[in-house]
Amino acid sequence: MSQKHFTLWLSETGPNGWKVAYVLNELGLEYESKYVDMSVKEQKGPEFLSINPNGRIPALIDHRNDDYTVWESAAAMLYLVDKYDTENRLSIPATDPERHHLYQWLFFQMSGHGPYMGQGFWFLRYHVDRVPSATERYQNETKRVLGVLESVLSKQEWLVGGKMTIADIIFVAWNNALRTLLGVEFDFENEFPATARWHTKLRALPGVKAGIEEEARVTALMNHKPSA
Repeated sequence: MSQKHFTLWLSETGPNGWKVAYVLNELGLEYESKYVDMSVKEQKGPEFLSINPNGRIPALIDHRNDDYTVWESAAAMLYLVDKYDTENRLSIPATDPERHHLYQWLFFQMSGHGPYMGQGFWFLRYHVDRVPSATERYQNETKRVLGVLESVLSKQEWLVGGKMTIADIIFVAWNNALRTLLGVEFDFENEFPATARWHTKLRALPGVKAGIEEEARVTALMNHKPSA
């Protein structure tokens, strides 16, 4: 079987890899998914560290560009649209003043939204001791970020450029987990109505929907995998 255009290294339970999968799907780009087993710290093994010295997912390899490798999800998303989205369907042209607002939202997601939610999950599920004050801090920060999004999306349909771009798509995978982090009592539609509508529209995009379905399929397989 011939090698596919891209290899995408990700984890079935890690939101960051799915951001890149959504963009690959939306652009109709062929790729092979390789799932890193985080439970045995495969991301810290020599094979993966030779691809991403930071030992984190995702990493993207473009086999038709001399195995060009990009890690960090926003960097991979930008690479894909800059090289393969020639009609700027998911992006803003480099010469457009709104291009820097695209960067603004990507960096906001990467520096705040994702890390706050990630730390929230750490203290909620994985930290050796229960630290309610830490869990509450990151849950509140997550809601604060949602409030920032709400303040913008209550006035406009998309975050930048008057159209759907990767600046919107980058938020989907983490927002899929909001009720897990914030609890079943969290009422997304009532607390942040414009943001909830935006999220629903993004989830319905064909490429995003395909990624969400693939994540569910792979997660189900992993959950039924026999113990060693």
